[in-house]
Amino acid sequence: MKEERPSVTALTVCFMRAREASVPVAQRILDDPFAHHFLTRTWKLGLRAAGDRVARLEARFPGLSSGLSTYVVSRHRFIDDALGKALSDGVEQVVLLGAGYDSRAWRFAPALAGKRVFEVDHPATAARKRAVLAHHPKWPTVDRVQVDCDFSTQDFADRLRACGFREGAPTFVVWEGVSMYLSREVIRSTLARIAALGGPGTQLAMDFDFLPDGSGVRDSLWRSTPGLLHALGEPVTFFLHPEEAPAFLGASGFRVDDLATPDELVRRYVLDGRPVSPIMYVLLARCTA
Repeated sequence: MKEERPSVTALTVCFMRAREASVPVAQRILDDPFAHHFLTRTWKLGLRAAGDRVARLEARFPGLSSGLSTYVVSRHRFIDDALGKALSDGVEQVVLLGAGYDSRAWRFAPALAGKRVFEVDHPATAARKRAVLAHHPKWPTVDRVQVDCDFSTQDFADRLRACGFREGAPTFVVWEGVSMYLSREVIRSTLARIAALGGPGTQLAMDFDFLPDGSGVRDSLWRSTPGLLHALGEPVTFFLHPEEAPAFLGASGFRVDDLATPDELVRRYVLDGRPVSPIMYVLLARCTA
């Protein structure tokens, strides 16, 4: 993202969540009634123009779609389910790393009573979110703290401590849609910081990209995707096959409790035949260190 501008990626993901409202209720993967409020005027026009026609096209002609939007809302639903269970089991605080226009603080308001949500994000994106929220004072009241952090120059752990994070308290951490743009070193360092902050019992929901290992033409095309993204200025720099995830997370003191591959996301959440991107998966891990 540009240093002085709010994240375009955050808007894109928000658009995908907002567009899900056009899917019939019985087939809807995710309900996010707050998402459309964070869209710019241009994105809102696109939302109205798209309607449910795009969803129907994807369902009828899967080959025309990457399945990215279905993956995004399925990933969000997976994390929602995990968060809901964690809150009922006694987790005491929630951290959203790279929060963007996440609306879980309001969607989970009743379950979050007495618990604090820390939304960590770049100052430019955080500032725009504050501006939007200023126009919606009647949203549910929650104990929510926006933690401005320039990840390139600041340590998010230090920023969290400065904003009232309680080290060692049972914590649920969401790190969504970020790992694929980082290096192995940075990911390991971040995992170590999360483990040190929350301690044993802390849960982490995150996702990864991976390269399919099939020999077919479709798999070959998917393996070429990173090169195309690099040419567009959005290089994907890290891949982790689902089979390697337990060992990778284990090296940082996390045990994988649940992992949903694209096929598993379809089985759990997709009721209308929409495709899910075959090169991404989401998991839930628990800190054991």
